[in-house]
Amino acid sequence: MFSLYVHIPFCRERCPYCDFFLITRPGFVERFFEALAIETVSKASLFAGRAIDAIHFGGGTPSLVPVSFIAGWLEQVAGLAGLSTETEVTLEANPEDLDPATLNALRAAGVNRLSIGVQSFTNRKLRALGRAHSAGDAVRTVSQALERFPSVSIDLICGAAGESAGEWEEELRTAIRLRPQHVSIYMLTLEEKTRLWRDVGKGLCELPGEEQQASMYRQAMTMLTGAGYGHYEVSNYALEGHHSRYNLSSWRREEYLGFGPSAHSFLHTAEGEERFSNASNLHRYLADPSGAVDFREVLSGAQRFDEEVFLSLRIRKGLAVEFLRKGHTLGLDLLDERLARLQAKGWIAIDNGVVTLTGEGFLFADLVAGELLSE
Repeated sequence: MFSLYVHIPFCRERCPYCDFFLITRPGFVERFFEALAIETVSKASLFAGRAIDAIHFGGGTPSLVPVSFIAGWLEQVAGLAGLSTETEVTLEANPEDLDPATLNALRAAGVNRLSIGVQSFTNRKLRALGRAHSAGDAVRTVSQALERFPSVSIDLICGAAGESAGEWEEELRTAIRLRPQHVSIYMLTLEEKTRLWRDVGKGLCELPGEEQQASMYRQAMTMLTGAGYGHYEVSNYALEGHHSRYNLSSWRREEYLGFGPSAHSFLHTAEGEERFSNASNLHRYLADPSGAVDFREVLSGAQRFDEEVFLSLRIRKGLAVEFLRKGHTLGLDLLDERLARLQAKGWIAIDNGVVTLTGEGFLFADLVAGELLSE
């Protein structure tokens, strides 16, 4: 598979928990899309003529920009590469940006999958998360999107200040009643230098403890899988045939090409497997859209092994024991000891020579990977 990612960095304001690269000055939108067109031409040789399996507009808040800009870029790409009705075109959106006219325009532009940042169906919790929409807005927008799009995903966050298990259960029930094709569940984490991080540090608010968050994660896993959603990645659940093609290809270490400030790319080049990222600075990007790169590296054998371990364990595909035996530097005895210990904890299962995380193991995915990485 080959995918494209576009980072649209504009937001009305920064949410207190967010550490993504973004700006809150919409006056730069037109200049940004002019720069994006230049970058697209400069990278055309990397994707021209290829069949594009997925396109993902992330951010930021892509739904904040006029739909005509989204449509124009898709037309530019279609003139360079192979797009079809089967290409998954996802746009991340906030409920407050989506009325019926905008939804219709996005669908007409070629977007066939919406990822809606609901975050919560509870007004008190939405205020705590600094979100601009209401619970009613979220329900209405998801319902309207489901009438118009073949695939809709929603994001929900658990572990906000003051959140109870009962509130979280009711939010999950609301999600299941709406029946979007895809649900992403994220445990609220404290990212350094965010407003939430500072507020917690000053004692202005208190988040649920790790065990309470873990309990909420387990509750989501039980309720969503019980409602027919497949738990195909640590944070992601989908009805049959509705996994995120773009995200799944990234976890499988398939090629993708990023556009826009801070966007990452992963390509197979003549030098080997290469990762690079654009500068996380809008002014640098606008000044030189085709050359504002923060880093570029060709992965070593050890890096490729570690990535395969870390990413494969996040999805149901799992990891072959034989692959671990050939690529690790732990020593076979130590590797076997660690696998046995992780299995005894109930965090992994080994079946037909393949290591997969259990439902409980998804809670400890990073710890499990850390035990099996090269040393």
